[in-house]
Amino acid sequence: MYTTIGWLLASLSITLLLVRGAIGYAQRRGMLDQPGPRRSHRLPTPRGGGIGIVVAMLACLPGVLRHPPAAWPASVIASLLAALVLVALAGWWDDHRSLPILPRLGVQLLAVGLFSLGLLTTGLSGWWMPLLLIAGAWSINLHNFMDGIDGLLAQQAIFVGAGLAGLAVAAGQSALAAAAAVFAASALGFWCFNRPPARIFMGDVGSGSVGLLIFAFSAMLWRVDPSWLWPALILSSAFVADASLTLLTRMWRGRRWYTAHREHLYQWLVRRGGTHARSDMIYMGWNLLVAAPSAWLAWSHLYMALPITMAVYLAAAVAWLALKRRCLRRHLPKVTHVAA
Repeated sequence: MYTTIGWLLASLSITLLLVRGAIGYAQRRGMLDQPGPRRSHRLPTPRGGGIGIVVAMLACLPGVLRHPPAAWPASVIASLLAALVLVALAGWWDDHRSLPILPRLGVQLLAVGLFSLGLLTTGLSGWWMPLLLIAGAWSINLHNFMDGIDGLLAQQAIFVGAGLAGLAVAAGQSALAAAAAVFAASALGFWCFNRPPARIFMGDVGSGSVGLLIFAFSAMLWRVDPSWLWPALILSSAFVADASLTLLTRMWRGRRWYTAHREHLYQWLVRRGGTHARSDMIYMGWNLLVAAPSAWLAWSHLYMALPITMAVYLAAAVAWLALKRRCLRRHLPKVTHVAA
């Protein structure tokens, strides 16, 4: 217990110190996100604060995941750290100067592939590799898409990290539980600087890394027992529904889906006059009132976990459509609409 508390405090402290330093670094290097028609903030804001989460996780994960009695193999830990370094480096590069989409996607697939190879060393069939590649790459990118207003991604990382920690405890995976909790503690440290009004943004270095870690912890839980995947997926239902439905809608309408835009639901909530804090509360409300109880229900009735997960995602899709239509009805014509 005391060891776990020590890791939590170390993760929180490292993140707080590095994010504070990242603010000064970004200001000196001119790494500022400027306001614009495709962005939801109104003041130039430093980016790249997610480096604090990356360094904290690189420092803490080896010790946490090797801690008995449910320690993970060195091959899995090494592959996870290598994947995290690759995704973070690509994001750090993109935060300094734009990195084209194909090289960025190539690095992401390489990182997910390395981590998946680590899982294969535990006896997992190689037939799972294509599905792991798709799921990992999508998790990295969807969390990048959802990092568009103050505090939203950080609070989601806290919630999902804490939820995965609870599921891992229930599964008897103490090391994985501690790793997810350390992740949540690090996200909390970043949130202190990113909550509205944000003093710094996570940047691609942080958003991609958060997506990779949520995918990796969920996949590790699935590796222990496949039925645990369903409550883990329920925890991410708000983000998966918004990112997926927005992307599919843009593709259906023939828009340049790979370019920056402001058509996610959380962005529409701000465009129709809501504050960043209020939009964050709507997502946290879903997490606490729907996702958390449903994940508990799926965990306590594992034989019904799949139907419960499908019902939650169907409800998320209905809520997304209803709120999006409400936002569009209230959209003021005089406000410039950027759809491309």
